[in-house]
Amino acid sequence: MDAKRELTSVDLAALVTELGRYEGAKVDKVYLYDDDLLRFRMRDFDRGRVELLIEVGDVKRAHVADPEHVADAPGRPPNFAMMLRNRLSGADFAGVTQYEFDRILVFEFERDDENTTIVAELFGQGNVAVLDESGEVVRSLETVRLKSRTVAPGSQYGFPDSRIDPLTVGYDAFVRRMDESDTDVVRTLATQLNFGGLYGEEVCTRAGVEKTLDISDAGEAEYEALYDAIGRLADRLHEGDFDPRVYVEDDRVVDATPFPLEERATLEAEGFDSFNAALDDYFYRLEREPEEETTGTERPDFEAEIAKQQRIIDQQEGAIEGFEERAAAERERAEALYAHYDLVDEIISTVRAARAESVPWEEIEETLAEGAEQGIPAAEAVVDVNAAEGAVTVDLDGIEVPVDPSVGVEKNADERYTEAKRIEEKKEGALAAIENTRQELEAVERRRDEWEAADEADEADDDEAEERDVDWLSMSSVPIKQPEHWYEDFRWFHTSDGFLVIGGRNADENEAIVKKYMDGNDRFFHAQAHGGPVTLLKATGPSEKAREVDFPDSSLEEAARFAVSYSSVWKDGRFAGDAYMVDPEQVSKTPESGEYIEKGGFVIRGDRTYFRDVSASVAVGIQCDPETRVIGGPPSAIEPQAATTLRLEPGKFAQNDAAKRCYREFKERFADQSFLRKVASPDKIQEFLPPGGSSIVEE
Repeated sequence: MDAKRELTSVDLAALVTELGRYEGAKVDKVYLYDDDLLRFRMRDFDRGRVELLIEVGDVKRAHVADPEHVADAPGRPPNFAMMLRNRLSGADFAGVTQYEFDRILVFEFERDDENTTIVAELFGQGNVAVLDESGEVVRSLETVRLKSRTVAPGSQYGFPDSRIDPLTVGYDAFVRRMDESDTDVVRTLATQLNFGGLYGEEVCTRAGVEKTLDISDAGEAEYEALYDAIGRLADRLHEGDFDPRVYVEDDRVVDATPFPLEERATLEAEGFDSFNAALDDYFYRLEREPEEETTGTERPDFEAEIAKQQRIIDQQEGAIEGFEERAAAERERAEALYAHYDLVDEIISTVRAARAESVPWEEIEETLAEGAEQGIPAAEAVVDVNAAEGAVTVDLDGIEVPVDPSVGVEKNADERYTEAKRIEEKKEGALAAIENTRQELEAVERRRDEWEAADEADEADDDEAEERDVDWLSMSSVPIKQPEHWYEDFRWFHTSDGFLVIGGRNADENEAIVKKYMDGNDRFFHAQAHGGPVTLLKATGPSEKAREVDFPDSSLEEAARFAVSYSSVWKDGRFAGDAYMVDPEQVSKTPESGEYIEKGGFVIRGDRTYFRDVSASVAVGIQCDPETRVIGGPPSAIEPQAATTLRLEPGKFAQNDAAKRCYREFKERFADQSFLRKVASPDKIQEFLPPGGSSIVEE
């Protein structure tokens, strides 16, 4: 029997009852592990330390855990965790509910300055969305844009379509839903009544109804027995009448349930005082049990990959549809401004004149409201006054348009057209992305067809294994493949996610990177110390079409580490430092009045994203495939790409001496000395070493 890796709707209904006991606990900190496991560390007056876990990856669960079962805090918290800490530190846990009978939990947190809602989606791909008091998404682990719902920052959170709740459905509605089915009883309970396979079978067993009985053969007696069994199940869930079990088969945990199940009667069972404790024990043991051995020749799960690519396409199509609607709406607003030119001009002139006389926005709003009561068309058209943004919203025949009174009608209309154009450009990027996804889908389908048609996949696996097992160090003659790239004029490396990072070695290169190579979708990094390279995390190359990129945290962290390691932090002999990241539009060569910017320097305006206590360490290595060259940068990026590497930290050997020491170490490792001299001379190694003294880290 396969071990359960996701909680059922029945499990969540039971869990909500128990989690309510922790209402009033205060949040201390929030942690994020591996992009899919959230840990809320809280303090409860009666119970002391409370550890709430929510996981939405391959395993989907939520429960309070024994502190001894909680992993040590991860390293520097990612942005998502920092955002949650800012919103939740000191907040009270105000309760949790299950959305309808879906596998969705809604956690409420209250604080004097703001309330926060956490929605955990424990189905499908899994997701966690953070909502403000208005239900707007602040951040989410995954962005979802479908025709039916949207989960994206800045949008109202969209729940999935409503599903029937079998625990509260009336008898007549229950009968109608059963009669609509064209399959057997257990499948109808599992799908139409949303019980899932296990509890669909359990309801049948408790009701004494044959699972495979065709719906067309089921009568009132069967329906009444099933409905009565469901009612008894619902009563236990609502009353918290639990007798939790963890089930074991062949010394491996396979399930945890809030009460004993007849469908699990043949398995060894262990009792627990609470369902939370049972879930905690179950998932703790599940995580530590060894994976079942495989032969390595199992058929790849092409269907799962195809389904994943199709889901991505559905989301991208939803995004494109959204772009089209938004662009059309902006053009419609622009055309409405021109269609009601005189009316809008009157509104602008009235508000502008009042502001010129220093009339407060509140008074302007009151005057417009009085004018609307008197039937003045211009005043009636104003539906909102936004003092914070210095704007008014006007209703033009049912089309609401924000208007900036500081500029004329033409400028306002032009801004709407410009916004429509910007949105259409994003649509073009989405169209290119969906084409790439379709190509990936086609590639998976081709691989599936090849697997089914012949044994070619096995041969391909053997070839790949041989390639992975190439012992480059012992080869008597390593082939040299060394094409030239534009970025070799600078310091550079490729992140572990494949993105290019470049940095300047001096003021001239810093200037060139910003003026010639920085694009709007890149990210600009710099150490929080004087004397460091301008560092760019590139979204695309100079010859590629511009596109928006959601950079993984790993790439952001590696770029920050690069910026710190090649700065004065290293030269000063320090082992860590801070770095910050901004968008390209925040970087300027225009100084404040009366100030001067030296060559290679820039002014940064606006908020910065900081990376604290970033380790100053680098790796240099010899890459043999697909190209042959020296590479260097953050160890997490360099070590997987190289045949052999050395790690360095700030130390006592001057840059050229450290390069020679690295070369001598590599020379002892490679049998092909000729190859090493051609691709990895001390001078070439030195190009990847930070300025200042270095030492090789002994392994």
